[in-house]
Parts: sequence; C-alpha cells; structure tokens
Amino acid sequence: MDVMEAIKKRREITRYADMNIPSDTLDKIADAGYFAPSGNNLPSKQLIVVQERQTLDKLAETTPYMKWLKEAPAAVAVTGNPSVSKYWLQDASIACGYIWLEAVELGLGSAFGAVYHSEDPEESVKRESHVRDLLDIPKENHIVAVIGLGYPKEQPKPKKHIPREKVISYERMSNFKE
Repeated sequence: MDVMEAIKKRREITRYADMNIPSDTLDKIADAGYFAPSGNNLPSKQLIVVQERQTLDKLAETTPYMKWLKEAPAAVAVTGNPSVSKYWLQDASIACGYIWLEAVELGLGSAFGAVYHSEDPEESVKRESHVRDLLDIPKENHIVAVIGLGYPKEQPKPKKHIPREKVISYERMSNFKE
C-alpha cells in the first residue's frame, strides 16, 4: 500500500475484534511516531505504548468520548514537551498522523482520543491529569492524544468528502470556487 492509499483508506475505527496485536506490529506503529518529523529536529515528543487491559479500561474514562478504548487491545499515548521545543504540539500531532497511517498500512484500525484541549484549559488539565496519573507522565509533558489500536470488527463505510474545490485553492484563498 502506498502512502496516498493509506491516507484515503484511513477511518476512525472504534470497534475492534477480540485479537491481540503482535509486538512487532506495535513496534512498527511506534516507530512511525518516532520517525515523524519535528521542528528543528528537537525531541519534544514521547510515546507510551499501552497494552495492559486494566490501564486501557481506565484510559477509556478520560472523556465520555473515549469509551471505545475498552475494546481496544492497545493504544499509544502521544505527549509533547514545551520546554524542549515551541513546536511540541505540531511535533506530537504529526506523530499522531504517522501512527494512524502506519496502523492502516498494517491492517489495523485506530481512533484519536483527544486529551489536550487548547480552548478549554480546565478541561485539558482534567483530562491530562487522568492520563498522567495512569501512565506516570511528568508534569512538563502535555498529553496530546491517546490513539486506540486494534483489528477492525467490521469494515467501515466509504468516507464522504466535501468537494475538493471547497478545500483546495491555488495561489490565493480568494480563488476558492463557490
């Protein structure tokens, strides 16, 4: 599968088959995040691979929107450290995308559980504190997301995209077609 095929095939998968993920597959997925680019090549992102059922079940309580982690056989928590780079959020976010695409490449489904909340600091502290306590993450790291991983329980429906010309313009934004 080439990169564009993985991009087009990617869906948010929140229902997983009852199958463990081999450790070499999890290593490849973690490596995708590891090799993701970072601003000034600074190591501002750190990843935690989680497979313990009890921990995954507790991570599912981070927000009401992450209950699907109770079915996931694994997850990757993606963190960023602002003291290492001012681009920590971008670095961690790019790593999330790479992790997701590698999961698709390897036949897994994944879902993005947003933890860091840039518009609601109080909610962000609540979510991050929950994950921080479970995974022993130091206070200087922000937890951007927990990405659930597993073999899809069912085939997702094709995604409907808005028309390309409403998203992509060349040279100027004023060139968008109505």
